[in-house]
Amino acid sequence: MQIWRESRFQGTYKVDSHQSTLELCDESGQTAKYTKRQTITFTQNNVFAIQDQAWGDGEIFADYQTSLGKPVDWYEEGHRWKVLISLQASRNRGEQESFWIERTIKNGFTKQANNFSVRIDHPTQNLSLAVIFPNSRLPRHISFLEQNAKRFHALNNEHITSLSQKQTQYTYPIPKPHLFEEYSLRWEW
Repeated sequence: MQIWRESRFQGTYKVDSHQSTLELCDESGQTAKYTKRQTITFTQNNVFAIQDQAWGDGEIFADYQTSLGKPVDWYEEGHRWKVLISLQASRNRGEQESFWIERTIKNGFTKQANNFSVRIDHPTQNLSLAVIFPNSRLPRHISFLEQNAKRFHALNNEHITSLSQKQTQYTYPIPKPHLFEEYSLRWEW
């Protein structure tokens, strides 16, 4: 089924590497910084724009920056927001691009239980999800969820990295994530 989906997919690019990191900047979850780093390969000629997507609680676009091009339009589609990014030059089949997108989220992770999710909407080789917590408020429980497949995985010590005396990162790597699946890190304070 996965091979059929990817062979039928007619998108403008495929994702070679995707790293999504959420950094909780304070122990109340009032300020967070989301960073997405991707390397993509274009699968069509004359591509001049791509879409980013975002959803969640709070002010999800308190700040938005990208190295890829210029955000030119924001619009809501269902419960998700789409950002149209002009590449400011055409890209062609086989060309590769590495870029980052950063956005600040205000009041988005203030509940007792929280979720950080990524939806795979292009064929993707490697995905990594990470949440960086302040050491003054580490999660009591954190798990990884494959929403469509309805599978949970508890994170253990191999998923935890101490970044400094002030921060700890929880990471879950997903090789060959499934197209149209939504992957989440879910935690309770």
